[in-house]
Amino acid sequence: MAKTALRNARVFDGQGLTEPRTVVIDGPVLGTDPAGAREIDAAGATLLPGFIDAHLHVERPEQLADLAEWGVTTGLDMACWPASRVTELRSAGPADFRSAGLPAIGPDGLHSTIPEMPASAIVTTAEAAVRFVEARAAEGVDYVKGVAEAPGDGGPPAEALQALVDTARERGLDAVLHAATSGAYHLAVATGARFVTHVPVVGRIADEDVAAMKAAGQTAIPTLTMMEGALDFFAGAAGDFVANVAALHAAGVEILAGTDANGGAGAPVAVAHGSSLHHEFELLAEAGLTSVEILRAATIAPARAFGLADRGEIRPGRRADLVLVDGDPVADLSATWAIRAVWCAGREISR
Repeated sequence: MAKTALRNARVFDGQGLTEPRTVVIDGPVLGTDPAGAREIDAAGATLLPGFIDAHLHVERPEQLADLAEWGVTTGLDMACWPASRVTELRSAGPADFRSAGLPAIGPDGLHSTIPEMPASAIVTTAEAAVRFVEARAAEGVDYVKGVAEAPGDGGPPAEALQALVDTARERGLDAVLHAATSGAYHLAVATGARFVTHVPVVGRIADEDVAAMKAAGQTAIPTLTMMEGALDFFAGAAGDFVANVAALHAAGVEILAGTDANGGAGAPVAVAHGSSLHHEFELLAEAGLTSVEILRAATIAPARAFGLADRGEIRPGRRADLVLVDGDPVADLSATWAIRAVWCAGREISR
């Protein structure tokens, strides 16, 4: 792989933009020596770390290509099965793929109606939750996904979710819990799960749950793009999803950018891979996050939260996942749409 030197690029360093400087792509990582490199003049454009979508669903390799085209160089998948499909997608590229594998669900919740959802996903006891986590760990998943539902809504009982979170932690895995209603959110927060994904579309997260998340150091992945689409199912309701994120943000809860991008099968709303993350940025801005906070929520913050120490920032030795955009996305977040070039592990993506 040829060496490339990007000259006159303003680099997003996690706090703002640097003065124009040179960034060297040396194979799959970032280097320091521009000698012998092919040169590209960025002419003052902004160089960002490759984006990380912290909640999506990938069914086919071409969806990874869609991600890369829009600057999403890592996709954190939250439900993919069977294990053979996960293995195939790990090497499909160009975007890097991480996955929870099969999610743990209840017997009567919405997820139990998803086509081809295997019976082995259903968890109704603490003992079954332990077996579920051990099976996922044996498959080599990157984290464990569970679906919390409010009591009476058909999800796993509280003791099963607690066992899921605890067993995952014992196996060195983080747990991600789906929670799309106020009651489900309370249940998810109470388990101490590292991540709670979604926010209620209608209905507010209780103040005590927001405070508990902050105190426990839990992280929210709101997927506002999905929640905005799901509002159509609530018969003219105004929607509380943006206000819920505003409350989490005001309390200092860490927020990551995730979209719930999916191919439509079994999902309430189809969300496009890649482009949807830029809309997610817009919705996070409505919730009060600054441009810097939003860019961090799609780069260094998810990299650190999910233990991806080789990416998320532009430094020598880091994976050469890069997005070059026209304009200044710190001053005007819409500049993230104006993509000039993308690199995944040093490979330039045709756009």
